[in-house]
Amino acid sequence: MNTNKRYCLALDLKDDPKLIAEYIEYHQPENAWPQITQNMADAGIIDMEIYHLGDRLFMIMETTADFDPNVEPKTDEGKTKSEEWETLMWNYQQPLKWAKEGEKWVQMDLIYDLKKVNS
Repeated sequence: MNTNKRYCLALDLKDDPKLIAEYIEYHQPENAWPQITQNMADAGIIDMEIYHLGDRLFMIMETTADFDPNVEPKTDEGKTKSEEWETLMWNYQQPLKWAKEGEKWVQMDLIYDLKKVNS
């Protein structure tokens, strides 16, 4: 039995074609920040995909069962790089109207599951 967790999250980008193109460029595999990908692995993120349409982003994240999104990176370097990355990304991102103060990615609610329909 699979005990991994799946998170589906949404976020908006600033509606500026130049900024959106830059954001997409930062997320190309060859531009990944090694410390950020290490932080994700250390936290229990197994896989992550980000989809884009217009100024909307949608993230699917598969994690270990014990994943806690509120746990900070394990090392000082990891914390520093994470803060740098988040500060940089806020140049491109804007919170959804449903987001709480200071919240970026907002978790979406599951409303349909084909596996449950067919069981």
